[in-house]
Amino acid sequence: MLVYGDVEHIERAAAVRASISRLMTACIEMQPSRRRHESLIRAFMLTGELVQGLADQEFASKRADDLSELQDAGAKLLLMQSRAIMQSWQSGFAGILSFPEDWASKLDLLDSTDPVRMKRAEGYAFYALYPESYIEAASVSNLTPKTVVIGIRSIGNGLAALVSSALGAEPAYSLRPTGHPFERRVRVTPALSERILADRDTDFAIVDEGPGLSGSSFGCVADWLQANGVASGRLHFFPSHAGEAGPHASEPHRTRWRDRPRHVVSFDDLTLKAQDPKHRLQTWAADVVAVAPSSWRDLSGGAWRDVRYRDPSHWPPSYMQMEKRKFLMEAKGAAWHVKFAGLCGSDVDKARRGSLLSEAGFIPKIAGTCYGFIVEEWLDGTPLDHSGVSRRDIVDHLGRYLGFRARHLPARNGGASIHKLCEMAIFNITEAAGSDTAEKLRCVMGAPERLAGRLRRVDTDNRLHPWEWLTTTAGRIMKTDALDHNAAHDLIGCQDIAWDVVGACVEFELSSKERDCLADLVGREADCDLRDDVLKFFEACYLGFQIGLWSQARASVDGAERERIESTIKRYLDRLPQLVGP
Repeated sequence: MLVYGDVEHIERAAAVRASISRLMTACIEMQPSRRRHESLIRAFMLTGELVQGLADQEFASKRADDLSELQDAGAKLLLMQSRAIMQSWQSGFAGILSFPEDWASKLDLLDSTDPVRMKRAEGYAFYALYPESYIEAASVSNLTPKTVVIGIRSIGNGLAALVSSALGAEPAYSLRPTGHPFERRVRVTPALSERILADRDTDFAIVDEGPGLSGSSFGCVADWLQANGVASGRLHFFPSHAGEAGPHASEPHRTRWRDRPRHVVSFDDLTLKAQDPKHRLQTWAADVVAVAPSSWRDLSGGAWRDVRYRDPSHWPPSYMQMEKRKFLMEAKGAAWHVKFAGLCGSDVDKARRGSLLSEAGFIPKIAGTCYGFIVEEWLDGTPLDHSGVSRRDIVDHLGRYLGFRARHLPARNGGASIHKLCEMAIFNITEAAGSDTAEKLRCVMGAPERLAGRLRRVDTDNRLHPWEWLTTTAGRIMKTDALDHNAAHDLIGCQDIAWDVVGACVEFELSSKERDCLADLVGREADCDLRDDVLKFFEACYLGFQIGLWSQARASVDGAERERIESTIKRYLDRLPQLVGP
């Protein structure tokens, strides 16, 4: 199924260097605090993205990883920043922060005349992967400063620097695995091989997030080391979780993954169970709302349903692996929702957007942010699909909400092209319903290019399911999660508001008359083109995406959760005949 998408952006190296320089200079001038630490982390992540993009440029030109003055400079700068991060973290965000005098000259070497394709690291953006966890994992690993550290690009080049800093090791190397996702390979020039393998009798640390479905990125680097004379007993893995190599891992990779040490410190151990209160998320969130931390409940992985729904038989489905970490904090008779929104400033950007929606009365009040998390008011209420609100009031509210987004919230990021949406829908429907249905769908969609000049990307919601809404005890309809589904780990991104209109129609099972009313409300509010052919095209794409998404979710669950997901997929499949005809 086609579901996932990389978060990429193309930048000029000079502009990115200027941002990094401003952040590092500001860190030097700031007073010791968690805010200074967050700025340091932003500089580090941005540096990691730039070094990754430049290294991949060189890889593309040489078709192999090679020695490079540019990459040496990047590795040294990342190590400088990592040492500062370690000092800040281990001191409880205290102490004077300084960098070696040559940091600016190292930064100046990170240059390119061509635009650089940079990737936002998935772990930092979506999965609450905190850099400090790699420092903590390396600190208790018993590895020596002689360890050779290898990061797997993209995120691995920065994570490896953190491991090197904790070990007191030399700057890390980075390699780019390529090929089929389940059968990755590395290509390394003889010169770089000689450098990395200068001492085959030392330990080697392989660093990345994951592993994912196959663990082949970790596996192929280990394969390369062993093929070049490094004993298996010298290999150490630094992943982001303690799980297995993945259901699609080869048997040799699976066996080695189980046999060799995996050095991991989880998010929970790092920020929820930390001995130092200054390191705890509970403390950070409590500071935002100026209370002492009190009761704390994990709502992640679908656990929020136990709070919102009295009867588990009414629970909606949950794609647990894609849900952001979220918590309920209660103190002094009030309650707050503490949800991960992304590192590198994503939390602040989303909070600003949330404040606008909150002021308009569509979502709960935003209290503030704390190192990757947004803190917002927690509202008691009844899920909208169990509240008895009239269909007319639901359609009217949906119209005002979507019209407001289309008019007042411009697109903050890109998204799939209409050609990519069409390709995704045809592929997913073929997989789920067969080629005949997919071909009928293609006829309904027509030529995507005919719509190109009629669409305008906006900050779409991308998640209009009834369980995303509630009716408060005061009788107001509120959206509970409206800030970042268009920046999720999927290929959709920001789209024309038609995407949300058809999403609302599908999820609330609106009649033709209700659909026309909703389209009219949004069109008048936002002055946009919501003609029938536009809505049919986007509904076809929407159904294709949702079928693909929930089919992916079904593969990792069983029991009651699987039944809920299968029921959801069936609902989307049952709607296809209405769209394509008998």
